[in-house]
Amino acid sequence: MSAAVELFSTRFANPVLLAAGTCGFGEPVIDVMPPRAVGGIVTKSVTVEPRRGHPAPRVAEYAEGMLNSVGLANPGVDAVRAGKLPWMKRNLGGLPAFVSVAGARAGEYAHVVGALDGEDGFLGFELNLSCPNDSHLGGRPFCLDPDALREVLDLVRPLTERTLLVKLAPNDPDIAATAALAVAAGADGITAINTMPGFLPGALNGASLGAGRGGTSGPGLLPVGVATVREIAGAVDVPVIGVGGILTGRDARAYLGVGASLVQVGTASFADPRCAARVARELEFGT
Repeated sequence: MSAAVELFSTRFANPVLLAAGTCGFGEPVIDVMPPRAVGGIVTKSVTVEPRRGHPAPRVAEYAEGMLNSVGLANPGVDAVRAGKLPWMKRNLGGLPAFVSVAGARAGEYAHVVGALDGEDGFLGFELNLSCPNDSHLGGRPFCLDPDALREVLDLVRPLTERTLLVKLAPNDPDIAATAALAVAAGADGITAINTMPGFLPGALNGASLGAGRGGTSGPGLLPVGVATVREIAGAVDVPVIGVGGILTGRDARAYLGVGASLVQVGTASFADPRCAARVARELEFGT
């Protein structure tokens, strides 16, 4: 199969991206591989104000993956605009990049998109609507509340002509309908899936997370992600980006085979920072 992918009026050198929260703003990429070894990146999620994240420990491993409660730690939109985006433009060689956007309220998504849209160094935004938020929504992610999802897109879509991806949650009982709603409200693509809410007591994994529960990711999430992408791809006519449990070219091929246009490698990069590049090579050579 051809490695390059033409999508969103952009050429991706291959269909393998690094997922949000696993590669910062690209700094780890240039430390371990040429940027063009991967098709693109999604940055750490950006919020209006800087966030320190949840108390340690933030990561706990288990047999089929890990739980994390990083808590969207990031330097805030002003620092990203002043420093991170210029760094990306200087150092990533035009690598396609999406800025992940998060917030506790709909207006915060609009604030971040409005503040960054006029800057260079990135292709579009991935709206993280599938991470638990504050008590404004009772701890539920925006994508599990149709009115809240629509409110975010109604505010954000008029602010940018860049590509807008919406990242959805695996614990959505009707994720195809949610994806269709997002597309009707202006999404150019759907990313599926985010982590699954989970909890393990310290007796099972050595240490309880500082925040208590966290997001479950890693190989155990692969069949959930593939099934979800298959369902979404049959319901919408925009590109679907598959993420969850990818360790090998075979895993990535499973997503592509059910309708994904691109894939993202996440948790595997913590164990092997060059995993995404290896997955891309395995896809290209059919191994």
